Amino acid sequence: MRRPTSLVRRGARARQRGLSLIGLIVLGVLLTFGAMLGMKLYPTVSEFMMVKRAVAKARNDGNDVAGIRAAFDRAAAIDDITSINGRDLEIAPLPGGGFKVSFAYEKRIPLFGPASLVLDYRGDAGTPLKDAR
Repeated sequence: MRRPTSLVRRGARARQRGLSLIGLIVLGVLLTFGAMLGMKLYPTVSEFMMVKRAVAKARNDGNDVAGIRAAFDRAAAIDDITSINGRDLEIAPLPGGGFKVSFAYEKRIPLFGPASLVLDYRGDAGTPLKDAR
């Protein structure tokens, strides 16, 4: 028995898979937006990692609060850190000696029009290194 041609065509269409033109455009817009957001975020994340490294180095190099702030400012000048400076560091003495150095700052990234992304970065230098003598 032979099937009518309309049923054959309907069966062929039901098996088709793929992306429509509208779906392709929407996917392209989403991928473009994600790539642009990633390109705007990368410099701030990179700077945060440099700040964290500079704070740890300053804590190990400085002997007092002023020395830690000065060491951080030197490292910030070398690494071109502009979001935070030595005065913004929170430095507290530890009971066993040494200092706990922490920081917090906010970074605003303009996206488009009035929309912007605000990132709150926080961190500390952890525990001081012990002498290995």
